[in-house]
Amino acid sequence: MDRTQKEATIADLQTKLQDTGLVVVTRHLGLTVAEVTDLRGKVRAAGAGFKVTKNRLARRALVGTQFEGLDGLFKGPTAIAYSKDPVAAAKVVADYAKSNDKLQIIGAALGNQVLDAEGVKALATLPSLDELRAKLVGMIQTPATRIAGVLQAPGGQVARVLAAYAKKDEAA
Repeated sequence: MDRTQKEATIADLQTKLQDTGLVVVTRHLGLTVAEVTDLRGKVRAAGAGFKVTKNRLARRALVGTQFEGLDGLFKGPTAIAYSKDPVAAAKVVADYAKSNDKLQIIGAALGNQVLDAEGVKALATLPSLDELRAKLVGMIQTPATRIAGVLQAPGGQVARVLAAYAKKDEAA
């Protein structure tokens, strides 16, 4: 990799980190290409990104971002998972690490707050932003549904009474 490629990689990683809410640093020692590809697919499906990084380039890309506190975590074979949603990347990586012992969570940064591996696992148990939105919409929608049911009931009762009288008149 020549100097221009390294600079392009650093610039690309910095732009990705500017729009990110969470960065999870992992160690992927022993993962096969198929396993990394599977992990990338799961991460992308959650709306996040996963990138195997060179430590020196990753450290240089962190400079000037809110994730500078992660500098000391880049030792050995590392990769980062990142997402705008503060829970998405943590959830996918933690779930994958449970099923595959070769993937190890080293730490993370949520904004400028650095988390250890246990902090990432705790963050992964929280509901995602989309789940919270769905719950909120459900809570807002429930009273409206009940009001519509209550308002609709008297009209339905009147219609049943009229239908009963109509049947009674036909029978007579």
